[in-house]
Amino acid sequence: MKKFALRFIANRGAAIGLVLLLLVILLGLLSPVFYQESPWMMVAQPLLAPFTDSAYLLGTDMLGRDITAGLAHGARVSLMIGVISTLVAVVVGIVVGALAGYYGGWIDDILMRGTEFFQTIPHLAMAMVLVAIFEPSIYSIVGAISTVSWPPVARLVRSEFMTLKQREFVQAAIVLGQTPGRIILRQILPNAASPIIVTASLMTATAILTESALSFLGLGDRNLMSWGFMIGSARTMLREAPLMSLWPGMAIMLTVLSINLIGEGLNDALNPQLRKRGS
Repeated sequence: MKKFALRFIANRGAAIGLVLLLLVILLGLLSPVFYQESPWMMVAQPLLAPFTDSAYLLGTDMLGRDITAGLAHGARVSLMIGVISTLVAVVVGIVVGALAGYYGGWIDDILMRGTEFFQTIPHLAMAMVLVAIFEPSIYSIVGAISTVSWPPVARLVRSEFMTLKQREFVQAAIVLGQTPGRIILRQILPNAASPIIVTASLMTATAILTESALSFLGLGDRNLMSWGFMIGSARTMLREAPLMSLWPGMAIMLTVLSINLIGEGLNDALNPQLRKRGS
């Protein structure tokens, strides 16, 4: 674990990404403390310019809502949806990929044909349709993002399982009479964890972008402030107050960038041999 941490920190981009992500997480966690009132509340005059009032650091929007409070509460929403939807997608992808890769045959054919069906439909379009059908809410958004995100994980896990099940330690476990479930969970899955972890970190960034796009299009949870909604509501004020859309856009960009940098750092730390070959 210590060697892994040292390899990860040695990557400057990963270290910077980790610091940025920790700041965003801290902002989201402390948002109810610093901004106890709802971010939907009108607290000052509309279109207050940034840095003109210490109480409203980034100014207010066209309805007099505090932009800084919206960013803080939006951080919690974006991270929560990104992490939960990624966890659900990874679990589904692992189950499908593990069964397909380990058993093969007709099980593999059925599961992979279903996976290919989901991959033929544009992700954002399918997410929009699912959210619109089940009514926009945090649950439908998480479900929609999970539904469109699991196929790449399933294909990755299937590939890893098809390779690892031929190894000597798996064959030895079969000879010893271990059950397929035990072999999958105790022998193969731990050895396939590295690429899954890296993929999951990158999926989190994609999930945040998808949630922002849905909220921008008016398909977000109407009870929760999000960065995508802030950009969407500010698009009508681009001439009068262009900074209204800049702040949430910067928040999305920095968060996604930090997660991608962490993903690259995890890849280097978990696969040091690949990094040496690349260099």
